[in-house]
Amino acid sequence: MADQDAHSGEDKRPTEIPALRWEEPPEGPVLVLLDQTRLPAEEVELVCTDASALVEAIRSLSVRGAPLLGIAGAYGVALAAVRGFDVEEAAASLAGARPTAVNLAVGVRRARDAHQEALARTGDTRQAAAAALAAARTLHREDAEASARMAAHGLALLDELLPAGGHRVLTHCNTGALVSGGEGTAFAVALAAHRSGRLRRLWVDETRPLLQGARLTAYEAARNGMAYTLLTDNAAGSLFAAGEVDAVIIGADRIAADGSVANKVGSYPLAVLARYHHVPFIVVAPVTTVDPDTADGASIEVEQRPGHEVTEVTAPQVPVAGAGGGIPVAPLGTQAYNPAFDVTPPELVTAIVTEEGVISPVTAEALAELRAGSRREAIG
Repeated sequence: MADQDAHSGEDKRPTEIPALRWEEPPEGPVLVLLDQTRLPAEEVELVCTDASALVEAIRSLSVRGAPLLGIAGAYGVALAAVRGFDVEEAAASLAGARPTAVNLAVGVRRARDAHQEALARTGDTRQAAAAALAAARTLHREDAEASARMAAHGLALLDELLPAGGHRVLTHCNTGALVSGGEGTAFAVALAAHRSGRLRRLWVDETRPLLQGARLTAYEAARNGMAYTLLTDNAAGSLFAAGEVDAVIIGADRIAADGSVANKVGSYPLAVLARYHHVPFIVVAPVTTVDPDTADGASIEVEQRPGHEVTEVTAPQVPVAGAGGGIPVAPLGTQAYNPAFDVTPPELVTAIVTEEGVISPVTAEALAELRAGSRREAIG
């Protein structure tokens, strides 16, 4: 189990991680992504010249995380428009690349609608493409601003729930700058606590089978000089039993209208543990993650990932031998159950933190009111 203490600002490594950016070289516009499957061993960038390349990057998890997927989807539509591809076809393929992540479809729709409106109004494909790109850039900026507001709201909630300070926070999967236009969702709250001197320890679940916690959250925590400890997912129960967890903070890929939360598989068991041990279970996500068209948790489509992600392990720069491109850890032909997400019912969620404020208790009425207030602010 890796253990890392907080260190001073003497370490000069940059903390800003360029997860995604739009560039316009002479040969034409491209979307540049940090390949998250290669972290932490290598910082390698992928250059997408069309929507199909971006779809593959999304499916392979080279780019991932609800807010960033929304931004990537919007840029993907803009890329298709600027390069003269079929925008509707690109939008459809992008929106379907990760079915559980509602932000992806929201981002795609936002850029596509901007393109359609401008094309109908002007008849000029270049102006329509410019409108799609402007929509993507606006979404990118808004997500960064939302991240900062979520961090502030989340830290205030932690201080309210845990007035003694010295927060020991458990998190699952990766919710930092690698999934956001800003500093993230749940991770941004922990980072705010660290910067204010109120984070005693960040407990980082490995997050199996693809180790987003070990590879990515630990990577971000180390870059930011945070006190963190890495643990296997199935060790979390012993931490709770020992009284070492003050709060669980996770992100979300989709929040149903009733407050059910779909997040990386392994989140639901943490909610059950938290309830039994009387520990706050907090979800941090932008308002765009709330899906009013999905009534409840049973209505959330849970993505099923390939079995080889469970039966094999992969690591950058390591020779591979398995059918899926990894090192076999199970007998050949073993079947695997590999849902990407699980669903936590609202009664196990202490609070949902958004850029617009905190909902507690979590109810359908409170979520609807939050979304209505957000829409009024956007119109105003």
